[in-house]
Amino acid sequence: METKEYSKNKNITILWTPSKCIHAGICVKSLPEVYHPKETPWITPEGASVEKLKEQIDKCPTGALGYRIDKNTG
Repeated sequence: METKEYSKNKNITILWTPSKCIHAGICVKSLPEVYHPKETPWITPEGASVEKLKEQIDKCPTGALGYRIDKNTG
């Protein structure tokens, strides 16, 4: 199962597993400043705080979205 990583936010990496995604749209409706389904890359983590990202990702109904907290090396 392929998982894609999006990590322009220095503290969190968003993980997306396309095969689990049912395109419910909760992510896009919750954080339109982060999720842009018609663009590439479609996830821009720098558009929201780590707290907002975690809260939204935890609402993904299928677990297609996940996250990894990264150590801030800066």
